[in-house]
Amino acid sequence: ARLKMLSYQLIISGDVQGVGFRAGAFRAAARLLVRGYAKNNPDGTVEILIQGPKQNVDQFIDWARIGPPTARVLAVKINQVEEEPQAGFRMV
Repeated sequence: ARLKMLSYQLIISGDVQGVGFRAGAFRAAARLLVRGYAKNNPDGTVEILIQGPKQNVDQFIDWARIGPPTARVLAVKINQVEEEPQAGFRMV
């Protein structure tokens, strides 16, 4: 049976740009076998699209609430979205 792929948009605020957040997200996504992208927004937030089976996505969200050691995450906004399946994970 195919696992249902869930898609979530995360908006991460705090001290999250210029601290290796996207690279950390890339490594976490590879470890957890999830797809999507991470990009810096002009307002200082990091936006992540994450897709995968629920358990993997939940583990990624747990990582995103903390981020890499150099980041200071203040908030993570999570929206479930309908999105075409991504091929792998990329930094935008």
